[in-house]
Amino acid sequence: MNKTSEAYQPLLNSSAKIAIIGGGVAGSTIALRFAELGLDTTLIEKGPSLVNGPPICHLHAGGNLYREICDEQCLTLLQQSIDTVKVYPQSVNIRPTVIALPKTDNGQPEDLLPRLKKLRAKYRELVTQDSDNKVLGEPENYFRFYSRAELDALRNLPLTKTAQHDSDWLIAFAQHVDLDSLKFPVLLVQEYGLSAFRFAAIASLAIEELPSCHLQTDSQVVAIAQQESSLGWQVSTQASVQHQQSPTVIEQHFDYVINACGFKSGEIDDMVSAKRKRMVEFKAAYVAHWPQCQGLWPEIVFYGERGTPQGMAQLTPYPDGYFQLHGMTQDITLFDQGLVASSLESAQPQLAKRFIEKIDKKWPEQLVHNRTLGSIEHIAQFVPTFDTATVAAKPLFGAQQIPGEDADLRAADVSFYGQYYARTEIVKASSALAAADAILNNLVDCGLVDAVQLGDYLTQHYFPVSQQCCEIKVTERAMMLAKQRDYPMALAKNL
Repeated sequence: MNKTSEAYQPLLNSSAKIAIIGGGVAGSTIALRFAELGLDTTLIEKGPSLVNGPPICHLHAGGNLYREICDEQCLTLLQQSIDTVKVYPQSVNIRPTVIALPKTDNGQPEDLLPRLKKLRAKYRELVTQDSDNKVLGEPENYFRFYSRAELDALRNLPLTKTAQHDSDWLIAFAQHVDLDSLKFPVLLVQEYGLSAFRFAAIASLAIEELPSCHLQTDSQVVAIAQQESSLGWQVSTQASVQHQQSPTVIEQHFDYVINACGFKSGEIDDMVSAKRKRMVEFKAAYVAHWPQCQGLWPEIVFYGERGTPQGMAQLTPYPDGYFQLHGMTQDITLFDQGLVASSLESAQPQLAKRFIEKIDKKWPEQLVHNRTLGSIEHIAQFVPTFDTATVAAKPLFGAQQIPGEDADLRAADVSFYGQYYARTEIVKASSALAAADAILNNLVDCGLVDAVQLGDYLTQHYFPVSQQCCEIKVTERAMMLAKQRDYPMALAKNL
């Protein structure tokens, strides 16, 4: 196929050949960042399509879902999320998040205020620096608390299909949530949704238009060797299609290798003898259908202590009455022995066989049924009418890597081994651009990219092809990917 987009205007004249192993959020974003600039980039993905990893549903524009992380991580996530919205606007579901504290929770709503004020001040500062950063609405409206009296008044208003005011997002909430079970005030914050299927669609469509990007799907890396006679790496791949009896091994030379394999990153690290401490956590979200729902629904988070029966409950809305559910309990999103660490012998944490079987094969039907119904019940303790929701699909699942030894880490991007090997270590999707930027700077330091040719685009994001993807094509491709992966097409639609 002749890949030539009218928007493609390479800035670099470089002979460097870059390999990215892994076509998830990080690998796809880095491939786009580099190929848009004109770097010869090969993206190697084991599966048949891009961005098919752990469930993502949230932009994390401020990290308000995580009370346990530090303010610095929250400010980093805010900046990274703003950058992500600017590059991938069609992957964002623009609707706020409501955060409520059940009466069973040990915290108080007022405890959230100091951090929220810092985040609002940072957002205001970023908008003052560059008006293009105003992607989360007006800074003054970044968050707002609502009292019990205000929610009681909203209960009497008619449901609306479009939001003219922030309070419109709370009408259905006020009518359906058991307000007596909550502490007040409740928080409404401009943390938007992020569609994994639409993200995958944008990446796929843009890569098809970029002559500098060579996508190799159904291709598994089986060996990596550092070249003795010259700088760079020899990467050996073979078709990962399982029914092939004796797949051919293909050897390719690259000047620089990027390990973007997510929870399998340790396997590539082991191939190049790169030691690394990391953890891997198997997690799942569940898909429910609630056809009785009406009106506008924000994302709703009911705080709770992780790992206990009262762990956080999260309700993420999609069109046509579909919802994605999280419950931070051992019976829903979390799993016994689902968090494992690397060892002195290997950089790859070893998940139990039952988790690998879920990732590589399929879930037992009874387990899908039990855990999805459990997640519905977990939500229904706060939204009683939600108990009529039904199981809609297999779970959204995967294993998430966490670099280092802090299981609460949420803002991370990249680390390096030697001069010509980088590993992405993002925990949240919005950190992918920061990883791309850090590796681009390393390419400059290594002499593989000329900073003069890049100019301001060493730090500024240059995505003319990615950003020209039209809404209709993004939706069509996203729905096709959802269907191929056996999920409701509603999860690919924009709100």
